[in-house]
Amino acid sequence: MAIEMTENSAALIDLDHLRRSCGSCALHELCLPAGINGSDLDQLDATVHDKRALDRGKALFRQGESFHALYVVRSGSLKSFVESPGGDLQVLGFHLPGEIVGVDGLTKDHHLCSAEALERTSICELPYLQLQQVTSEVPALQRQLMRVISREMVAEQSHMVMMGKQQAQERLAIFLHSLSDRYGRLSRDPTVLTLSMSRYDIANYLGLVVETVSRLFSRMEAAGVLKVNRKAVRVLRPDLLAEMCGTHVAASFRNAIG
Repeated sequence: MAIEMTENSAALIDLDHLRRSCGSCALHELCLPAGINGSDLDQLDATVHDKRALDRGKALFRQGESFHALYVVRSGSLKSFVESPGGDLQVLGFHLPGEIVGVDGLTKDHHLCSAEALERTSICELPYLQLQQVTSEVPALQRQLMRVISREMVAEQSHMVMMGKQQAQERLAIFLHSLSDRYGRLSRDPTVLTLSMSRYDIANYLGLVVETVSRLFSRMEAAGVLKVNRKAVRVLRPDLLAEMCGTHVAASFRNAIG
């Protein structure tokens, strides 16, 4: 039976394509290289699966599952973590819009960790076999993909450096400063942070206990560095927050504003 295409139905189809098109996505500048042309975008759009929405607490993938795709966070946030045979959990990171998740599966063809939504989250799925084909034909996209993956590796190294810090206050300050920087990349206000992760997740990530994290937030608020209202954190003194991170971050902050 023939399907009659009305003007309204055609408009709906166009809008549906627009919602999933990489070229129209608000994360375009984060995910894609500058100057990527229309035909290259068409190839990428054909590779990206329709957006998948995850409710809070739902898994994107589980530790041990077969690897078949990389994922870009489009909205919301995720946490990645590993779980020991005894059930002990270690939080590895938190992932914001524009960031790639699933890189852990590249080495052994299965995921070495789990990824779970911290809130209502939308992701773009990039099936790896198709992505390899597209990047071989679009060198600029391949370079951008390597840049984004490299950024994930740098984040892991920064976490290791942070865990080596002796002062609990310094660890929390580095975490908040890094989150503020990532907000800036998203063109969000870097002084207004929404902590979608729980205090337990933050404590686990920083190698601290929950009581210590709560006490440190209170101490930083009393010092006039932050204003804390449950999951909403306003950075009142970015300069003091940078100083709490240690000499390297404080020097970088002074150079940025100087």
